[in-house]
Amino acid sequence: QVQLVESGGRLVQAGESLRLSCAASGRTSSIYRMGWFRQAPGKEREFVAAISWSGSITFYADSVKGRFTISRGNAKNTVYLQMNSLKPEDTAVYYCAVRDSGSRYDDGYWGQGTQVTVSS
Repeated sequence: QVQLVESGGRLVQAGESLRLSCAASGRTSSIYRMGWFRQAPGKEREFVAAISWSGSITFYADSVKGRFTISRGNAKNTVYLQMNSLKPEDTAVYYCAVRDSGSRYDDGYWGQGTQVTVSS
């Protein structure tokens, strides 16, 4: 199993920046890719960004491209989501998730989520 713990969410003003962290532990050798997802009240969960476990490949939703950056930390079991130029519509609970090479995120492991609130 893999355990994921997110941190860094808080209340910020529009235009400000925030960095979320996701620390993985347990059977991390099985991780192929880590992703960030978010879910706003009354909306479905949506993909935000993902990174290969090697750190060499990244993916972004169009809504965050150019504003958010996903990266692996020096402590290799940590992944960050740097969020710049935050907008009120970025308000959501942010979750990190991991999957192995043969599965979907829905079949992988998820963290408990961290709340990001952007005020206008």
